[in-house]
Amino acid sequence: MSERLASKPRSREKPERPRRRRIDPDWIRRNGVYVALVLLLAINVAITDNFVSDATLRLQLIQVTPVLIVALGMALVIGTQGIDLSVGAVMALAAALIPLYIGYGTGVAIAIAVLAGGVSGALAGTLVARIGVQPIIATLGIMVAGRGVANLFGGEIKSIRDPGMVALGSGSLLGVPYVVVIAAVVAAVTWFLVRRSNFGRQLVAIGGNKRAAELGGLPVPRVLLTTYILCGLLAALAGVLLAARSQASDPTKVGLLVELSAITAVVLGGTPLSGGQVRIAGTIAGALLMQLITATLIFHDIPDSTAQIAQAVIVVAAVYVQLGRRKARP
Repeated sequence: MSERLASKPRSREKPERPRRRRIDPDWIRRNGVYVALVLLLAINVAITDNFVSDATLRLQLIQVTPVLIVALGMALVIGTQGIDLSVGAVMALAAALIPLYIGYGTGVAIAIAVLAGGVSGALAGTLVARIGVQPIIATLGIMVAGRGVANLFGGEIKSIRDPGMVALGSGSLLGVPYVVVIAAVVAAVTWFLVRRSNFGRQLVAIGGNKRAAELGGLPVPRVLLTTYILCGLLAALAGVLLAARSQASDPTKVGLLVELSAITAVVLGGTPLSGGQVRIAGTIAGALLMQLITATLIFHDIPDSTAQIAQAVIVVAAVYVQLGRRKARP
């Protein structure tokens, strides 16, 4: 019996088929924004007339500056697992204050406008860090109140003809617009704060696990307060630069929906809404991508409302990728 069994030919084992490699959601989250930016640039080079020119490049960099600066501040807040919906109102408030104090000098007017952003950020940070109000609720209240105060101070559209403000908005340094230089400096400083300073390490630790950070002795309230102040200062600076570029202050329009653009840029750049990480280079790429999407639609005579819908779709898709990555973790 055993000989018969032994004599039976053994069934041939089927060779295993090579498994298809699945797309890594983590890779997409980290590098997708760069791939999308390069692809969109290539598409515009191919189909958009006069896209490759100094004038077009200069215009795109100038237009993205306010959103980029706001997005850098938003990235810090999101890194703590927070959110700041008041950045657009802070921009409007800063722009509204410029005409009121420009008579005292350009520097004084800018300082007061930026200081107002810091005060707004301090109020939001106090509500979040000291009182325990949820960030979305605290900043939503400041958004509504800040826009109202901006309209109260600014009222109707006011022109800004101060030579210093005009030079800030239209001048350049070695051919590079001042506003772009300022944005580059802000990005470099923000990168240093996140990557090389003790404050940045504490911020990331708090965003990763706030309770553990408290038990570890980190100054959680102080770091949160500082983060919201920095976000307010950057939003106000963006409002000043926008007023200088347009040479006017319109509290009803300045900063409108900029919070959507900033959050989109941060999320596309790979900073998770769950906190614990801040990706500065990704945020910059995300802001550039959003600006390029808007510009592409405008170049091809597509309404601005379509660009806003595209932004909403993109941010939802980016958040979906992040959620998929979190579910995939053990």
